[in-house]
Amino acid sequence: MAPAMVAAMGEKPKPAVVLGGMVSGLREVYESGRTKDLEWRQSQLKALIRLLTDKEEEIFAVLHDDLGKHRGESFRDELGILVKSIKYTLQNLKKWAASERAESPLVAFPATAMVVPEPLGVVLVFSCWNLPLGLALEPLSGAIAAGNAVVLKPSELAPSTAAFLAANIPRYLDSRAVKVVLGGPNVGEELMEHRWDKVLFTGSARIGRIIMAKAVKHLTPVALELGSKCPCIVDWLDSKRDRQIAVNRIIGAKWSTCAGQACIAIDHVIVEERFAPILIELLKSTLKRFMAKPGGMARILNAKHFERLSGYLEDNRVAASVVHGGYMDPKKLNIEPTLLLNPPADSDVMTEEVFGPILPIITVKKIEDCIAYLKSKPKPIAMYAFTNNERLKRRIVEETSSGSVTFNDAVVQYALESVPFGGVGHSGFGQYHGKYSFELFSHKKAVFKRSFLIEFMFRYPPWDERKIGTLRHVFSYNYFLLFFNLLGFRR
Repeated sequence: MAPAMVAAMGEKPKPAVVLGGMVSGLREVYESGRTKDLEWRQSQLKALIRLLTDKEEEIFAVLHDDLGKHRGESFRDELGILVKSIKYTLQNLKKWAASERAESPLVAFPATAMVVPEPLGVVLVFSCWNLPLGLALEPLSGAIAAGNAVVLKPSELAPSTAAFLAANIPRYLDSRAVKVVLGGPNVGEELMEHRWDKVLFTGSARIGRIIMAKAVKHLTPVALELGSKCPCIVDWLDSKRDRQIAVNRIIGAKWSTCAGQACIAIDHVIVEERFAPILIELLKSTLKRFMAKPGGMARILNAKHFERLSGYLEDNRVAASVVHGGYMDPKKLNIEPTLLLNPPADSDVMTEEVFGPILPIITVKKIEDCIAYLKSKPKPIAMYAFTNNERLKRRIVEETSSGSVTFNDAVVQYALESVPFGGVGHSGFGQYHGKYSFELFSHKKAVFKRSFLIEFMFRYPPWDERKIGTLRHVFSYNYFLLFFNLLGFRR
């Protein structure tokens, strides 16, 4: 966001000295032990839930203002998931924060080993514009649960939601330990000049590379959640009911998820040639029914993203592959749900992440050919497959790599607190959601306690063959022979 736009939102660009003082102040608060207290963490999570419930209507309004989202989509994808996730964290936090006993070897007897989770310190969260509430507060709740002081930098591309967070987080949360910083790329770059104990960035690979390069200065650990071309395999389904359910779920994961502007939205479909005509007709008829009323699909973020997407369709070779849709309204920033059949493999729509309401459909001779196709592409953050073929499912899991694999549904894995969410390879690294959010912002400290009761002299020089033999038994866990050696018996 340009400085003028920041000022219009009631925030001035943050000079380096102001940001530096803020970071120093947060570090003082953290070092005081305030954020480490379990009761403090619980109180902050409860306050987040109050914020979300008290301000529900205002949240619906800002999400509609930024992205044209219907309140139903906003509740399903952001508000409802957030409340559920934070409640889950509250229910389990005491258990997650407890020390875990680890195995201690007999040779160290008497001794105990523990794994103690501790907060990292002062952490920075960059959120993205497409789920501007969820991608801000989900990691924020995890960082707080782990006991950190936190700075949240919302996306300037969702200005209404960013302003909402800046206005309300200080009212509900501890403003000494949790800060919201508004601004554009210049503010983001300035933030990265400071030392953090962890940075989480959600966004494009281009900006992710900049974040990583900046993090080198202080050797700051970074977690990245980036975009990718998430494939969806659609196998032949004998049951008409199964086909319709599959199409319902594909549409929900493509056009009803921020108009396809989501890192886990379906990017393209892979289907057998014989099934492609049936799938296309089902998609057409179901789209007509689902999108019959206004508000069924969010709008494109801004003119820049609209031009990018319209540019895909203005390629004559791609235009020739359109089998449904293609209507564009630049004034309303709307693009009709559009189906492409076998667009050129070297076209931008097939080499770049679509991130919009355009769905390429790629045909293969037999569905098993999708394995080689997927292995030839960068690893996506999510992979989907609609199939009843157990052998194909097994091959997808065993022979391909992705952040997650979901069978017979799509996008819903994001709502599960029990499994990690994150990319792999070019789609990012670092996992969160549920306990994984707690762990992302925690350090597992190894704690080992030994008694003075027994001392084993074979650990020390001068060395001889008997000591080496004893060490062999120690390292091979042959405690029976070790016992005899220590008593002076020889084999």
